[in-house]
Amino acid sequence: MLLRSMALTSGEGPSDGGPTVDGVVLPKSRLAAFSDGVFAIAITLLVLSLAVQSSQAHRLLDALSELWPAYLAYLTSFFMIGRVWMAHHLILTVCKGIDRTAIKLNLILLFAVSFLPFPTSLLGQFVRDSGAERVAAVFYGVWLLLIAVLIAALWRYVSADRRLLIERLPDVTVTRLTNALEPSVALYGAAIVLALFLPQVAAGAYLAIAVFGFIISA
Repeated sequence: MLLRSMALTSGEGPSDGGPTVDGVVLPKSRLAAFSDGVFAIAITLLVLSLAVQSSQAHRLLDALSELWPAYLAYLTSFFMIGRVWMAHHLILTVCKGIDRTAIKLNLILLFAVSFLPFPTSLLGQFVRDSGAERVAAVFYGVWLLLIAVLIAALWRYVSADRRLLIERLPDVTVTRLTNALEPSVALYGAAIVLALFLPQVAAGAYLAIAVFGFIISA
C-alpha cells in the first residue's frame, strides 16, 4: 500500500515506461537518488578510520607512516564502493523501471555498502596484530565478497528475462555487463582463502581486485 500511494502521489507511473507489478510502480529515479546518497555517505565515512593520536604529535611523521594498513584498507574500500556505484549506475541506466524484488535486492546491497566502513576500520587496526590479523582480513574479505555477490545478483535479477530492461538493448551489452560483474566474486573468494594463511598479502590482493574491478567498470 505504501508503494502504491507513493506511485500515485508522485505523479509518476506507468507513463514513465516502468513496469507494473500488482499495479505498483516506483520510478527508478527515486531508487537512484536514494542509492547515490547512501554511496556518498558510506564513501565519506571511510576516512574516519584514518586518525593520529594527539600524543603522537612529537613523532608525527612516524605516526603517519605507521598508518599504512589504514591507508591500504581505505583505498581498497574507496575503489570498491566506487566500482559498485558505477556498476549500479550502469544497471539503472539500462533498466526501464524497477519492481518490488529489485527494490529489496537494492536495499540489501545498500546495507552491505553502508556497513563497509566498519570492517575497513578493523582491517586497518588489526592486520598487523598476530592475534587478530586473520580474523580481520577474513572478515573484511567476506564483506567485500558479499557486496560483489549482491551487485551481481541485482544485475542477474533485472536482466534475467529482460522484462525490466529497456527495449532494443543489444545482447552484447548484457553479456559485457554480466562479464564485468562476475569475475570479482571468484577473485575475492580466492583472496579470503589466502587471508587464512597470509593476511597482509591478502590485504594487498583485496586492493588489487578492487582496482581491477574499478577499471573494468569504468
